[in-house]
Amino acid sequence: MTSIADIEIPAAETGLGEVFEAAPSMNVEVEQVIASNGRGLWLSGPSQSEIETALAEAPAIEEHTSISRGDDRWLYDVEFGRDVVDVFDLVLDERGTVLRATASEGTWYLRIRFAERDSVSTLYDRLRENDITPTIVRLFDLTEDVHSRCGLTTRQYETLVAAIDHGYFEIPREISMQELSDELGISHQALSERLRRAYRALVTTELDVADESATTPAITSD
Repeated sequence: MTSIADIEIPAAETGLGEVFEAAPSMNVEVEQVIASNGRGLWLSGPSQSEIETALAEAPAIEEHTSISRGDDRWLYDVEFGRDVVDVFDLVLDERGTVLRATASEGTWYLRIRFAERDSVSTLYDRLRENDITPTIVRLFDLTEDVHSRCGLTTRQYETLVAAIDHGYFEIPREISMQELSDELGISHQALSERLRRAYRALVTTELDVADESATTPAITSD
């Protein structure tokens, strides 16, 4: 059964611990799609010169490269040393998908989707074994009862959740439809059709509007 877990991790116990010590006002958001051997991190809060200094002096960071910039934030490709525990690799090992990862005020906030609920406990234990102290803030299953009341299929519900978590509905958008389709492992067209069906289901169910275009209910898992 698919489960969603919201987890908090002290940044001091990760490779960015020294960075937060040097720049406590730092805000971090993990880039969802980036082609590199490191981690794409959007950094904001301090000035860019303060960020550069904190990255350069952090012993856990081997290399950092400025890639792009947005409104008062900068995208860096950051490579950590081999001794640094990669939390995201541990998540992948447990068949988890990081839907959102941000850090501020010395704490990482992760939203992770797991194919199996038991994987949450396994990840928790593996983090503790690596001297990382996770706190499970919220854990819920994507059961039929959660979304059926809104007229959504499981895939439609999961797609909307992923779209929200990846910032697809933000202004401006934090992820394109192509990037979101790549993240979900489906085609651009399939994602577009799934979202349209989900929008229609929400409108017709929540606003009690009859869907006159569908004289015969369509049977679909999307």
